[in-house]
Amino acid sequence: MKNLLLLTASIIALNAAAPAFGADLAAQPVFTKAPPLVLPPAIYDWTGLYIGINGGWGSSNNCWDLSAVTPEGCHDANGATVGGQVGYRWQIFNVVYGVEAQGNWANFSGSNVSAVFPLDSNRTRIDAFGLLTGQIGYAFTNVLLFAKGGAAVTSNSYQISLAATGAEFARSDNLRWGGALGAGLEVGFAPSWSFGVEYDHLFMQDNDIIFPSAGGSSDRIRQDVDLVTLRLNYKFGPGFTR
Repeated sequence: MKNLLLLTASIIALNAAAPAFGADLAAQPVFTKAPPLVLPPAIYDWTGLYIGINGGWGSSNNCWDLSAVTPEGCHDANGATVGGQVGYRWQIFNVVYGVEAQGNWANFSGSNVSAVFPLDSNRTRIDAFGLLTGQIGYAFTNVLLFAKGGAAVTSNSYQISLAATGAEFARSDNLRWGGALGAGLEVGFAPSWSFGVEYDHLFMQDNDIIFPSAGGSSDRIRQDVDLVTLRLNYKFGPGFTR
């Protein structure tokens, strides 16, 4: 009888302990895999020193007035151009500021028969030009829209020839200074490389050109220039940041 009571008490004690043991097992922590790390998108950075090349087409409108009074006529001097540029840009949020120097070889040439001397032909040629400009633009990540303005200089040759034969009998060379305004679009297609297109208009000052071999006669020549160029730039330093 004593043994039977001990056995019954043991069974009751085991049944009472079972729920507590089960509760301890259910409270064990559950480990899950951490979500993957998501990096912010890369942002193109336009800040830095850059160098590049450019090439395209130009047209110069030139009007000659004999002794600054009598119109002799106007003509366009057209042709190709190729050159290079160097500059520096600063990007502050989406706004980009910059300065740039550009130098180009050119072959812009054109002529017209003089309205005063029908046997003569007046010819203008631009063989080089340079620009020193400031820039301001807005960046849409790797796409930059910009405007520019500053100083311009052209290297010019003015010739008077016989209209019938083309034989030159008077010539004068000069440098002409003026202003420049332009706009462009540039796209960064690799960490340090960008490609763009640009339009510039040059407002050149009027010059009185003297032709010593034509008896010291002079012409006041009015000139402006339109340029369309494609550009390829390499920027020193990283192009993308996070």
